[in-house]
Amino acid sequence: MSTGNSNYHGFTVTPHTENSRLQVVIIKKATLENFIENTRDFGLQAVEYKPFLRYAVADKLDQACNYELGKLLNEIMQDRDRAAFLLEADESAQADFIDSDEQRDFFVILSTAVSHLIGLPNFDSMYGKYYARFTVVNEDNSDSYLRQPHRRMELHNDGTYVDERTDFVLMMKMDEKNMEMGDSLLLHIDDWKDLPHFYNHPLAKQDIVWTTPPSKNINYQIEHPIFFEEDKNGKPHMLFIDQFACPQRMQEGLYLHQMSESLENESNCFNIRVKTGAMLVAQNHCWLHGRDKFISNPGLKRELLRQRGHFTNK
Repeated sequence: MSTGNSNYHGFTVTPHTENSRLQVVIIKKATLENFIENTRDFGLQAVEYKPFLRYAVADKLDQACNYELGKLLNEIMQDRDRAAFLLEADESAQADFIDSDEQRDFFVILSTAVSHLIGLPNFDSMYGKYYARFTVVNEDNSDSYLRQPHRRMELHNDGTYVDERTDFVLMMKMDEKNMEMGDSLLLHIDDWKDLPHFYNHPLAKQDIVWTTPPSKNINYQIEHPIFFEEDKNGKPHMLFIDQFACPQRMQEGLYLHQMSESLENESNCFNIRVKTGAMLVAQNHCWLHGRDKFISNPGLKRELLRQRGHFTNK
């Protein structure tokens, strides 16, 4: 794993202070200004309606970095020992961010550029686009933990309940107000101390039924194992979420319960503060992610963006 600072054209990369697997990519203000200028004619509606424009905005971002950014991001995502990055603007650029619809539209376009440098986002049935935007507020009666602020969202992989490959997940903070706590949680499965026990369990590669609540807009259920494949080096890839697993017998239920308890008590899980306008991108099959609970506040509001998809540069 990289342990030092690296300067590139238009951005820098450093290991995160909490865990050196996670790479922090800081885009310089001049780079963002170049990107904004060269995508000025690409409105969000056009980017939504014309899929080829999503690759055009990705190319404009890479071009602003002398085509070093796309190469670096793909190297990170294909390296199991890292396989995740936190991408954010430098402090001078962050100071220019404003609370406006135009700013949030730009964040969608920026996240689109990043996702299309590493792969292709899947259609998000919950939102009806290639990305999803949703808001967390103080009071919520959602049918999943995604929007419920006052409880911890347990560690999980995305894409457990869909019949398409979900190699990566991108999570971007669009806006937040009156926030305390609510950090992102990350755990690399190679740092999970109980991985050998659960990976070598008789049920590790047995099919589990997965289904979803109505808000996900998925009208089917699928079956797959927790440890559904190995990577090129023979190490396990994982697909697990506690809320949507539907065990059909006692042994399955206890296996899933014990796995969930182990993950939630894993000391190698760490917290990540994601700033407004920043995005956390992880290889979905070797990183588990979650979210800490928020401190209650009547004015609490956080708007998030999500993209999930598959790699195209393998």
